[in-house]
Formats: sequence, structure tokens, C-alpha cells
Amino acid sequence: MIWTGGLTGFWIIALLTLHGADMGESQRNSLNEPDVPFPPACPTAQNLAAVCHHGQGRPRYPASFFPRSGASHFRRRGDAINRLESWYTWCCNVQLAHQSSQILCCAQQAWKQALSQFCVDEYSTMTLPYECCADRGDARWTCFNSELPNPDYNPTPGYTAPPVPEEPGFNFDENAC
Repeated sequence: MIWTGGLTGFWIIALLTLHGADMGESQRNSLNEPDVPFPPACPTAQNLAAVCHHGQGRPRYPASFFPRSGASHFRRRGDAINRLESWYTWCCNVQLAHQSSQILCCAQQAWKQALSQFCVDEYSTMTLPYECCADRGDARWTCFNSELPNPDYNPTPGYTAPPVPEEPGFNFDENAC
């Protein structure tokens, strides 16, 4: 009888330990889904310094982050974040006459272009698209800029982003600033 109770206790501790363990590269939430904080905040004068200076401290989502099957909507979110971070790097490093207003305008254009591409990708599948993609014009941007997981673009403590390829496709229009 004592042996059964000891064995039960062992299994409870083992299960609790496994439940709390980080099992591989992917971070999971309680539903065992990849954790991709989304959507990203729109760049502002208040968060621009963090956008430009803490980029390597914010998560990237290489293919190895996701399970081999399923989670395609999380993969599209990760792709959008990777694309956006690549374009932020371009905006922050391109020497836009050292004018923070030009850098901010560039980052805001990158944000809109990355999320527009995300919506194109969302509608190219047979699944329900992300809710903000159904909106048009300013309503879309207001939707994307609400309920933000990291509005200040704070880095993740102890994290350094892995190298990811530069994303093509960003077109900065300095005349739109």
C-alpha cells in the first residue's frame, strides 16, 4: 500500500516537472501553441528609440520555432514579425539624414506594409483571417494597434535574436512623410 502511494506521488511530481519544463526551442502557452506575441505596436515618437535600439532583444521566429505541422496562423504571425523587424533595421540604419521624424515615418510605413502583407497572406489560406484584416483604412490600423502585447518594444531579458535573412519588399516613400 505504501509503495502505491509513493509511486503515485512520483508520477505527480514527474508530470508537474514535465509540464513546467521548456521542451525545446518553441515556447508554448497553456494550449500547447507557439507563443507569438501579436500584433506589434505602431511605432511612435515614444517607442522609436526602443524600436531602433532593442531590435536584437526582441524575438524572431525561424521555421524551427514552429511544430512541423499545424500552427500555420502562428507561422504567418511570426513571418510578419520577422519581416517587420528586418524593415525596422533598415529604417534605423539607413541614415535618413539623421532625422528622427524621417526614421519614424519609415518605421510607420514598414509597420503598415508588413501588416498589409500579413493580411494578404491571411486571405491566401482557407482559414479564418486575423480579425483586423477584415477592416479597411484607418480602422485596420486602429484594430492592429489595440490590445498590444509589447507597446513599448521592450527587449526580452536574456534574449538575443538569431540571424534571420533580410526581408525584401519594403518600399519607403520619403515623400509621404
